[in-house]
Amino acid sequence: MTTREVEHDITVTAPAETAFRLLAEVANWPRVFPPTIHVEQVERSGRNERIRIWATANGEPKNWTSRRVLDPEGLRIDFRQELSTPPVAAMGGAWVVEPVSPTESRIRLLHDYRAVDDDPGGLEWIDQAVDRNSRSELAALKVNVELAHAAAETTFSFEDTVLIEGAAKDAYDFVNEAHLWAERLPHVAKVRLAEDTPGLQELEMDTRAKDGSVHTTKSYRVTFPHHKIAYKQVTLPALMTLHTGYWTFAEVDGGVAASSQHTVVLDTGNIARILGADATVADARAYVHTALSTNSRATLGHAKDYAEGRR
Repeated sequence: MTTREVEHDITVTAPAETAFRLLAEVANWPRVFPPTIHVEQVERSGRNERIRIWATANGEPKNWTSRRVLDPEGLRIDFRQELSTPPVAAMGGAWVVEPVSPTESRIRLLHDYRAVDDDPGGLEWIDQAVDRNSRSELAALKVNVELAHAAAETTFSFEDTVLIEGAAKDAYDFVNEAHLWAERLPHVAKVRLAEDTPGLQELEMDTRAKDGSVHTTKSYRVTFPHHKIAYKQVTLPALMTLHTGYWTFAEVDGGVAASSQHTVVLDTGNIARILGADATVADARAYVHTALSTNSRATLGHAKDYAEGRR
């Protein structure tokens, strides 16, 4: 039985404690690592935690459950997949952060893995996925750590909520059934929805802007019937380098509070080209906020009509 052991590393201009903290906070991983779509903390006991991760590998969406052991003093996080997705039979490893100087640290990412049935083709697929994702994760981590202070101005989150006098399931179904959005939502021109793995969707759609132009976006979505849909947009408009979010449906007095949450990182290099030479970061924030909120509130409004019509 072949077990492969590989290591990747990168040096970042940041204190070791800062790098470790970012790695330890898995809820932020979709913002930090390009392949990660969504992470849920399933359980936590002291330094041990169980997490479920949805991510892309070689362009294909996958999900798995891992157990982690956090060692803040040793600046190390050991991880082991609890249930791997074929062609992976077993996968584990560790994040190790080493101080280089007070302002620099080395981050090592270790992996060990086996392929199902010891298949050479499966092992080669894993080799490629681990190498690609590890390089991508470390490069993204370097950028995120080093630009942490600068990103404070360009990273923002917001949420829109409507009260629906209906059932959470009906409101959830409206958002979940995105393949019907071209018929149900005026701002959606075309939709392509795939769900090869139940609960893990690949959504590509053409959206009409106020000026009549059509923009194509692609997202991965993770569904939790009938209360939450988390997503990460992977084909982005020019003003954003990151867009993640989730739809939630919570039962409250009088009905359902349906919400759309967004987290955005602006692409400051495109502000002048898109909004003009005099545009500021604040102008870009307002522009993106308005565009996303307009579409979200429109979707929530139609979900409200749909759910209330089924009472």
